[in-house]
Amino acid sequence: MKDNLLAKVLKKMGIYQEGKLDIQFLSFVLILLSIGIVMLFSASYAYCYAQYGNSYHFIIRQAIFAVVGVIVMLVLSRIDCRVYRKFSVVLYTVSAIMLAVVLALPPMQEGMEHKRWLVIGSFSFQPSEIAKFAIILLFSHLIAKNYKRMGEFKFIVRLLSLLAVICGLVVVETHLSATILILFIGVVLMIVGGMAVKYIVGGVIAAAGGVAVIVITGLVKYAMSRFEYWLDPWADATGKGYQTIQSLLAIGSGGLLGRGIGQSRQKYSWLPEPHNDFIFSIVCEELGLIGALVIICLFCALVWRGFKIAMHSPDKYSSLMAVGLTFQVALQASLNIMVVTNTIPNTGISLPFFSYGGTALLILLAEMGIVLSISRSSNLEKV
Repeated sequence: MKDNLLAKVLKKMGIYQEGKLDIQFLSFVLILLSIGIVMLFSASYAYCYAQYGNSYHFIIRQAIFAVVGVIVMLVLSRIDCRVYRKFSVVLYTVSAIMLAVVLALPPMQEGMEHKRWLVIGSFSFQPSEIAKFAIILLFSHLIAKNYKRMGEFKFIVRLLSLLAVICGLVVVETHLSATILILFIGVVLMIVGGMAVKYIVGGVIAAAGGVAVIVITGLVKYAMSRFEYWLDPWADATGKGYQTIQSLLAIGSGGLLGRGIGQSRQKYSWLPEPHNDFIFSIVCEELGLIGALVIICLFCALVWRGFKIAMHSPDKYSSLMAVGLTFQVALQASLNIMVVTNTIPNTGISLPFFSYGGTALLILLAEMGIVLSISRSSNLEKV
């Protein structure tokens, strides 16, 4: 069979990835994406009509990014992921600069508490999304290159210093969820990469001490406020606890089988921004406990397959990349679901494949393309 144009170009560049991609992983991605698009439209059309006079305002943009994202995912699945190693330091540096620029600029909207968005004309995105991938790429490269030094204190400090720079910039933006994600991704890659047990134990003790200091001193005020209203959202039922209460009402009213797609009541100006961080509440209300469990199982299946790809990767770098990218989806989905069910304090974290955000979806699908690229070089035919 003759190669297509893309294959010819990539082969000429020396970055073409041979092999068959993992159909199971691809299927889970496409199923979650399809359900996410449907649920986004259901959750957003009332809000869009009230705010913009057009019920299709969000879904059209999200659908366009989804189509482009799938194309990008399939293209990247044909590119050898090892080519990205050359750009690991550059991408890390660029992401750090963008995070610093966000802090120097005024908020995206007047009176907004958070500084998370970089606006270029009509285009806006969160540099923290790029920072997540930058940490995965850089740590995978450094750990694979220096895996024999994972027992050295100096090398561990070097990795933690690189992680601290990004986390420090993000936490100053008051973006707690992204800080948690980036921190855990970096630490997990270090553990998987072979970090000595004594450093893991020391890190757990240090983390516990840091949390204790924050709680006792109230050092991070915005985080403490969320912690307070997590324990008792009804203490300010019309203020800071309002969103959590409305989320719980939506989940509870869904029952076992749900009200049906499109039949949510909470999305009609009760639950704030139901298309974003709290979209899973609408999922529970419309699809019920059964539908919510099906979606959770789909996420679990995606993560399981991603880790299978990592376990059968041909080299340590590819394995770490697959672990990092898969773990990002697992952690982000888990934290989002725990937030909307009030299991943990509200951290403002989105649900992968579901929450509104074109740039975030495009980056996510690109990352899934890299995992698919790794799967082409893995021996998974009998797994």
